[in-house]
Amino acid sequence: MNKILFKTIILFLLFGITSCSYKPIFLGKNYGFEIREISLFGDKDINRTIQNKLKFIKNNKDNKKKSYNIYIDSTKNKEIVSKDSKGDPVKFEISISVEYRILNDNNILLNNEIEKKNIYNNDSDPFKLEQTENIILQNLSENVGDTIISSIVNLDDN
Repeated sequence: MNKILFKTIILFLLFGITSCSYKPIFLGKNYGFEIREISLFGDKDINRTIQNKLKFIKNNKDNKKKSYNIYIDSTKNKEIVSKDSKGDPVKFEISISVEYRILNDNNILLNNEIEKKNIYNNDSDPFKLEQTENIILQNLSENVGDTIISSIVNLDDN
């Protein structure tokens, strides 16, 4: 009885793993535009994550497509939100601000600023705290990259 149950569980796990397919939203999509140049200023970590999001479109070269240049300026800010009775920080807020311009043939088509924030708890282990901050920063930056792609798609639809 135990062997049959074990084999059944393995079989369901096998079907569950192989039947699910994960694809990033913006990776396999064929856009009607390309990103010719990405100019980055400001925080290197934020810019690297955004550039990784946009590079899939940048490599999508076709002479028939509209081409855009993007200028991105990013900043990161970390503040203490609350302290305990001893004055030690309990919660932090990390915020990123990204200003971007989309140009086509040196004409500014869109000039926008995005600000994303996240509040998180302090950790007694500095390594875990740094890891948490890096994960939050990467998630916020990826969200900004998705927003930039969506704004280009909306711009291209008009």
